[in-house]
Amino acid sequence: MNKKVNDFKSHGKHFLICFDQFTLRVHFLLSRFYSIDTQIKAEKSICLSLQFKNRVVYFYTCAIKELDKNPDEIYDWTIEIMNDEWSAGKALKKIKDNPNEMVCDVLLDQDIFAGVGNIIKNEVLYRIKMYPQSMVVQVPLPRLKLLIKEARNYSFDFLKWKKEDVLRKNWLAYKKKICTRCNLPIIKTDTGKKHRSIYFCINCQNLYK
Repeated sequence: MNKKVNDFKSHGKHFLICFDQFTLRVHFLLSRFYSIDTQIKAEKSICLSLQFKNRVVYFYTCAIKELDKNPDEIYDWTIEIMNDEWSAGKALKKIKDNPNEMVCDVLLDQDIFAGVGNIIKNEVLYRIKMYPQSMVVQVPLPRLKLLIKEARNYSFDFLKWKKEDVLRKNWLAYKKKICTRCNLPIIKTDTGKKHRSIYFCINCQNLYK
């Protein structure tokens, strides 16, 4: 279409390709497959390709939508976990507005932590020694603030390790069998509203109930 890309933005699981009159929104769903210059795995369908002067970017198995508004009119950047406008105060208020939710659910709430996924949820809760089924109303305020702080911290660690291709090597709980702190078995189960997998230690992760 011979258009100039003005900017790239991200909001949670949405990757935004901004042009003058419109924006293409790429939702990677659960696959998150893309490649630069070289196409990958023939069985994967190409949903979008962008031809630049010297490079080509391919997007696979994703949902594409054209937005006719400026992304700033659509998205709240203060809930995007890695955005410069991220607001820890807003996150705390929204969490406290959901006192009867489990912490494993609020971490996956994209209206609170846009961009946080299941791996980050597992690792943050293990990092701060909090039991996933703890109820928000029972968690002390300092611990809620720590939850928010580490959700953002780990998101940056996640990106750094992903770029260095060492993410799996840095997992402490996710898909692990033994707790590195207690040398006891890590429990795996499905929990929360969406029944997402959780890995945790019943010995060192405190249950607030």
